[in-house]
Amino acid sequence: MHRPRPHVDIPPALPPGARAPQFPTPSSPAYSIQVTPPPYDNSWDLEEPQSLGTPRPRPHSLYDQAQSSPSRTASASASGYIAFPEPQIYRSASATAAQNGQPVGHRHSRSDLGPAALRLQRDPSTTSFMTYASSAYYPDDSDFYASGSADSHGDSNEASDNISRDLSGLSLHSDEGLRLFQTGELPDRDEEWYKLVSPEARDSYGKREVQRQSVIFEVFKAERDYVFDLEVVREVFIDALRSATPPIIRESFLHKFITEVFGNLDQLVAHHQRMLGALFARQREQHPIVHSISDIVLDTALREDFRASYEVYIKNYPLAESRHRKELKQNQDYQAFVQSVSTDPRIRKRDLTTFLSRPVTRLPRLNLVLEQILKLTDDGHPDKETLPIILDVLTSCVKSTQPGIEAAENKVKFWALCQSLVFQKGELIDMDLYADTRSLVRLAPVSRCNRNETGLSSWVDLTAALLDNYLVLTKEENRTKDDNRPNNAVKRYLVSRPIPLSLLRLGSFNSPPDNRREGLKYNPVYPFVIYHASSKTRRYTLYVSTEAERKRWHSVLQEALGLHIARQEANMYFEPRVLTDRFFRVPTMKVRGSKPTGRVTTAVPFVSGHRKFLAVGCFAGLFVGRLETENFNKALAASNPTSIFAIETVADMHFRRFVVQHDSSLVSYSLDILGRVGMGEVDPKTLVATLEKHDTSNVLFSRIVRVGKRVLLVYASKRMFQSTLDLHVLEAVAGSHAVMSAKRGNSSSASCFRPFGDPGFVAKDAHDITALLKTIAIATSDRIVILDPTNLTRSAITFVPDFTDASTSSSMSALKKRLEGTKPLGLVRCSATELLVVFDSMGCYVTRHGVPSRSSGYIRWECTALSYAARGAHVLLFSSNFIEIRNVLTGLLVQVIEGQDIRFLHSSDDAIVAAMRGQHDDEEGASEKIVDLRETSEIAGPRTAQVQAPAMWDEWDM
Repeated sequence: MHRPRPHVDIPPALPPGARAPQFPTPSSPAYSIQVTPPPYDNSWDLEEPQSLGTPRPRPHSLYDQAQSSPSRTASASASGYIAFPEPQIYRSASATAAQNGQPVGHRHSRSDLGPAALRLQRDPSTTSFMTYASSAYYPDDSDFYASGSADSHGDSNEASDNISRDLSGLSLHSDEGLRLFQTGELPDRDEEWYKLVSPEARDSYGKREVQRQSVIFEVFKAERDYVFDLEVVREVFIDALRSATPPIIRESFLHKFITEVFGNLDQLVAHHQRMLGALFARQREQHPIVHSISDIVLDTALREDFRASYEVYIKNYPLAESRHRKELKQNQDYQAFVQSVSTDPRIRKRDLTTFLSRPVTRLPRLNLVLEQILKLTDDGHPDKETLPIILDVLTSCVKSTQPGIEAAENKVKFWALCQSLVFQKGELIDMDLYADTRSLVRLAPVSRCNRNETGLSSWVDLTAALLDNYLVLTKEENRTKDDNRPNNAVKRYLVSRPIPLSLLRLGSFNSPPDNRREGLKYNPVYPFVIYHASSKTRRYTLYVSTEAERKRWHSVLQEALGLHIARQEANMYFEPRVLTDRFFRVPTMKVRGSKPTGRVTTAVPFVSGHRKFLAVGCFAGLFVGRLETENFNKALAASNPTSIFAIETVADMHFRRFVVQHDSSLVSYSLDILGRVGMGEVDPKTLVATLEKHDTSNVLFSRIVRVGKRVLLVYASKRMFQSTLDLHVLEAVAGSHAVMSAKRGNSSSASCFRPFGDPGFVAKDAHDITALLKTIAIATSDRIVILDPTNLTRSAITFVPDFTDASTSSSMSALKKRLEGTKPLGLVRCSATELLVVFDSMGCYVTRHGVPSRSSGYIRWECTALSYAARGAHVLLFSSNFIEIRNVLTGLLVQVIEGQDIRFLHSSDDAIVAAMRGQHDDEEGASEKIVDLRETSEIAGPRTAQVQAPAMWDEWDM
């Protein structure tokens, strides 16, 4: 079957009576063939590959481009006859064939043999495909070699002369066949070396040389088809996508799509166009016996960017194919385009992925052909030294791409996994799946055994996906027979929430095997245990089919955990900076001598006299010392203070008061005197002399709130037999410290705080206050109340979250039910239009009116939070053993800090202070470590700050 061909001008045949020219010498000038090639433009700015075997409506004729190669005489063009110069042909031992029992004294070149010598043998029964491992390259070896063999000998010049006379009339047809082959216009069945050489000429070479020439011819043919396919990609796919009207792919994404799918194909095609031109020139010069092509291939392989170009393309290939398939699935216009171009005769109904894979398979296939040529080359031939070098270069190039291919294939599998995951409805889980650094470590089947109260077992088959940041357990949906979705459209339902590697722990991996019944057989299964570090209920016993598989899981889990820890330590968002880890101690059985200070309950850093101090409240009282030292002095005997605050300025004026809540009382002292006590310069009694009592009734909790330039002390107290709590506001009086009475307990006109407005009321289950911009949020047992601290009695009350529309919204109703039993902790502003409501076990987003947003979705914390702090774009959740650090906009878990008995102590613009169990445990007791969580910055620049838009918080003045 003939393929469509472009128009080619062919020189006229040899006219009747024309005389064959004399044998040209090797120095004869280049021949000239009158072929009019189409304009050729090799300037690509695309990037993409192709496939094996193709219809060839003639590549931009490299046959024509190489006319300057020295081969044929100028006079050949004038007469219509195309003559070859006699090449310097290496003659192997197998090529010393004989005619009629006599050796051939001289092997004639095509120009020696004459116009009739190499008439094309067009046998309809002949196929055009050849296998490199076969010893024969045409239909019947026995017939082909019937007239002679490589081992026959003789000495007859007459036989040689007879061959020259018999073949002299075939040269024109052979030359025309070669031209048609190089331009891609020869029928498939005739594209074989032996079809371009007469039987007489074939008989003059030995069987081994014929096989070698047939394989060399395959190099020419494969390289021609390869270049043609690469060019088809540009013409049929890339150019059409760029010129499509209306656009098939959005113009803003078109360049990116072409780059992602077609890669650096322009670099590959440039290399191979050069190589193909050189190969065709060599073929025209030396046909039918091509001495060697190894120098041409080696020159290409050793080019500076040849290997790098292939490495880039091959490593990107899995991603390119995935991107193409994704676009097919999502873009109907692209799907229609790909289907329409499949009718192009150059495509021959091949898929684009076939073309994309062409560069991936090209070097391995070229390697196979060159290996076959090497096997058919006799000792002493230069190819014996050159071909091994080429094979080493190509093999090294192929091997160097394997890690990149595996990584890219894993990335494709990972994307397919991400697209197949089905999360619980309403839950917002940001696993940072599409980060550039994300990778799939392992994806493999596991099973779980569920045993009921009667002891019966039921087995569930799962798929475990180990990522570089999470372990995910999924169950594939059951597919029905009439489900015609593609295989990659499978859905995987999460059987539990993904476990962050920061909280993943490994249990037993050496338990004896169990038995799983499958039909009438019992098969051994091997268990291993993994569990969530902060949850007693999230412990999983998984089973695999072999001991080797269990060991494999143990190995990959250990390696993934190690790498994850290393990355976390090298990329901390908040770095725990130790302030003290020796002075404060809790009692243990080892204690001898003096009593320990006891457990730390609160702390606050402050500045006095340009020195940095840390005030710490614990069981034994209140201590103060220089920051980052182990030298602390006891300042007050106030046992277990609940809250302490350092107020340094009010309305840009010095205020210098230290507020302490302890024993249900609220008092304050001079901050500067406190600093001097920490330095050991004054007696603690001097500090006590500066005492001012603000409320000595039953104070439950307190907070410092800044509203504009005002500094307000807000606290709640409870009176006996009262069903609500009294909410009080005191305003710090700027400059009052200068005239304050030194008398203890004096609260007359020199008071540092004065009442601000009338007291308000709040539910008796209120437990904390969150300071907003101009309002406060009171956390109760089931919701948060927004109030104006400057006018408590007349303040508009807003409840958060606002579930007014829960009766008409199923998602809001589900969220309301989900939050039942959770404890609100406070609010964090996360954007210009949203707040994050922080509960102890989860969080949800609300609008500036308090209405749930994001389809009433929620985020579940990994640990039960006791308190929280907000800083920039992050929220820190404190539990007893872990600090979760999450992105406030998405809920993404970015860091986990582990410790024992963690307590949140203080948060301000300058510091976030926490306490935990320290590193020392000796006769003085177990140490209490106090740390400052310092926010880090990216090397390239500061981290993205949270959105600041106070003006938009008109409802709550946030």
